[in-house]
Formats: sequence, C-alpha cells, structure tokens
Amino acid sequence: MKSLRTAVLVVLAATCAFAQSDAQKSFDQLKTLVGTWEGQTPDGKTVQVIFRETSGGSALLSEIMGHEDMITMFHMDGGRLMMTHYCGAGNQPRMVGTMSPDGKTFTFNFLDVTNVLPSQPGHMEHLTVAMLDSSHHVEEWSFQTQDGKQMRERFDLHRTK
Repeated sequence: MKSLRTAVLVVLAATCAFAQSDAQKSFDQLKTLVGTWEGQTPDGKTVQVIFRETSGGSALLSEIMGHEDMITMFHMDGGRLMMTHYCGAGNQPRMVGTMSPDGKTFTFNFLDVTNVLPSQPGHMEHLTVAMLDSSHHVEEWSFQTQDGKQMRERFDLHRTK
C-alpha cells in the first residue's frame, strides 16, 4: 500500500511539474510580444499597444492607447498563467490563460473580478491572442454586460518597433 501511495505521489508531482512548465512556456512565449504594435479598432480608429516586461521579468505589461486607454498585466501564479485587466469600465477582471498546442494562440478565460459596482456597464470576460507571425498578432476581447450580453472587440495589430 505504501508503494502505491508513493507511486501516485510521484505521478502527481510529475504532472504538476509538467503543467507548471507548460504555463511558464506560455508566459515566455507571450513575452515575445515585447515592443510597439499598431492597428485599427473595428470602427477605424488607430490603436497602439505597447508590451514591456516589468518587475524583474515576472510580469508583462500591455498598454492599449487610443481606445479607452487600459492596462493588462500578465504573470505567473504558481503553475497558472494569469492576467489582470485594468479596464476602462473601472473594474479589474482576472483571467486564467492557456496556450494552444502549436504555441500560437493564447486563450484567457474569466476567473473573477474586483471592484464591480452596479453602476458599471459590465466586465471583460475573455481574451484570445493569436500570434500570426513575429510582426502580426490579433487580440479578440469579449465584454460581458450587466444584462448578460456579449460585446466583442478585435484588434489586428502589426509591430512597429
């Protein structure tokens, strides 16, 4: 019985280590976005997104300018890839991320949100980042309104620096 428990613990430890390395690999891949990106909003306005590493490389900051200026912080939380979005709606949704098997698409799904007030229109619910090549990526954001409707924004971005 003791050897069975030991074997189970070894398998669990290996599984956790693999998951942690996958999340860290995802975070490292996201860091390749460091630089300045430009594109247009769906309504034709110019948007600029700047990615930079901060906090000794433990966080990746994304700053969206020209469209409801907002900041998103990507970081590790143990074995999870996380993001916190500091939204123009005045709240801060947190999402958990995963990377597709080909390493080109990141999907962030809602975990929870802080600072939600009844007067706010809603919160971000989902983010997909598709890295098409080293100088082109697409961000698709989903916003959940207070009445349960989904609003989507798509930014087609090209590297300028």
